[in-house]
Amino acid sequence: MFSIEHEFDATVITLVDEGAAPLAEDVVINAFEECITVEQYDPRTDQTLRVTLTISQMRDLAAALNLPEGVYNLQPAPPKR
Repeated sequence: MFSIEHEFDATVITLVDEGAAPLAEDVVINAFEECITVEQYDPRTDQTLRVTLTISQMRDLAAALNLPEGVYNLQPAPPKR
């Protein structure tokens, strides 16, 4: 299950683990204009862990999910006319 919320400066997506135990903590993705953050609470350390991706890194990650094994260099799309 997941939820999507549009806030003033970000779109927030929350991924909720469902099913048989053990369940993982929720994952919260914040999409800002300049970056994406992925956060998850770690009960072992009682801290929220955060990874920050640039928009370019996120674009590469999205593309990588649909490509076979290999090394790639995505080129920016030409401007639309």
